Amino acid sequence: MSTDPNLPPRPARPSLAQLMAAQSGAPKAAAAKTAAEKAAPPRERPVAAGPGGARSADRMFEIKSEIHRKLIGVLNLDQVSSIPKDRIRSEIGRVVERLLDEERVPMTTAEQNRIVEEVLDEVLGLGPLEPLLKEASISDILVNGYDKVFIERQGKLQRTPVRFKDNAHLLHIIEKIVAQVGRRVDEAQPIVDARLKDGSRVNAIISPLSLDGPSLSIRRFGRHVITSDEMVAYQTIMPAMLQFLAACVQAKTTILISGGTGSGKTTTLNALSRFIPEDERIVTIEDTAELQLQQRHLVKFETRPANLNKEGGINQRVLVRTALRMRPDRIVVGECRGPEALDMLQAMNTGVEGSMTTIHANTPKDAFSRLEAMILMAELQIPTRVIQQQLASAIKMVVQVTRLQDGSRKIINISEVVGQEGDHIEVQDVFAFERVGLSEAGKVQGRFRCFNRKPKILDRLRVYGIKLPEGIFDEVMEVNL
Repeated sequence: MSTDPNLPPRPARPSLAQLMAAQSGAPKAAAAKTAAEKAAPPRERPVAAGPGGARSADRMFEIKSEIHRKLIGVLNLDQVSSIPKDRIRSEIGRVVERLLDEERVPMTTAEQNRIVEEVLDEVLGLGPLEPLLKEASISDILVNGYDKVFIERQGKLQRTPVRFKDNAHLLHIIEKIVAQVGRRVDEAQPIVDARLKDGSRVNAIISPLSLDGPSLSIRRFGRHVITSDEMVAYQTIMPAMLQFLAACVQAKTTILISGGTGSGKTTTLNALSRFIPEDERIVTIEDTAELQLQQRHLVKFETRPANLNKEGGINQRVLVRTALRMRPDRIVVGECRGPEALDMLQAMNTGVEGSMTTIHANTPKDAFSRLEAMILMAELQIPTRVIQQQLASAIKMVVQVTRLQDGSRKIINISEVVGQEGDHIEVQDVFAFERVGLSEAGKVQGRFRCFNRKPKILDRLRVYGIKLPEGIFDEVMEVNL
């Protein structure tokens, strides 16, 4: 960039350490300690009992908070991201050394390095949550309070030693998260949904709705998309079931994936979507983007919440209607939660076959009861019998996913819709998982097997020219036996 030679040279930008010295307001003479002062014994500080005389967590928070407070006072946080991380780390390291020297706080090199990293996380990241976000094995981070942080790893919940300084610190991190997606959280809007840069889903709720201080939940989605082969290796499904579902997807069978929270519905939907032919146009609709479809002809929609004036919101129902005008071969709805189920049902019955969606339900029959209730939320005067007829006509297969007591996730039912009987929809299992007990190690024992060797869907597969392997319905797979 050229400069005007008539203008005086621009002064060099001071380093972070220099800015810190100026911000503290301490005279220069105070910074230059005499040999006698440096030789004086350090003032005693509270020390927690334990190996190595580790300092109490409260004192560590005080030191980090003081460093962070001074950094906030001198840094332009909007420009921090443009500064190389190594430079920021070295500057923070110098600030830490100076502050500890002035405060005469005895600290090992390992403790200093830890403080530098934690302050760096505070400035550039999400503070105490950063170490958890770096662990790929963690699927959920659950903050029940500033000093109660839990994680889920391999289907099991466990408490961590991670904590925030106080509720104000936790609230600051929540505000930082929601600001990244252009949203806000306050007393007027105490519940907020957001998404981290890595795609993780965030839900936060604060006072006055959360009585014990702010609460935060992060559902993580790994960069690695679990494949169908890996599902077989993890004993989530047996090969015969996978071959059958692959054939159903290729034959444009409408599939409903049902299960509880954290059971693996989205993972299953991602895995099954890989069997959709590459030449088909897919439109996905979600509240928070979680699906990771791999096809090239893909259009992705995400809802938008209303602002504080309750304006500008775009819900799933509007997006389903929009998708129908975009010549989709299939519509994939991340999760049916409300009246959009009616529009989805109409789409399935008017030519958009092979669509898929998920729903929270404990059994295939419960899934249809929930769908029926959601359609009634559309406040249209539709007789219940007509709704049931439409559901039985549109949805052909239900895949029930469950997280078992040992933390493992399994497809426990693949059920076919066989029609309407009286006031309910009839489903019949094609494959199922039978539980027989627990091993001494606490692992669920059981077997996958076929329950119906001649499902009605075979006629549809023949029309599409799909032939299943011989003996597919005779396969049995033992689990942890």
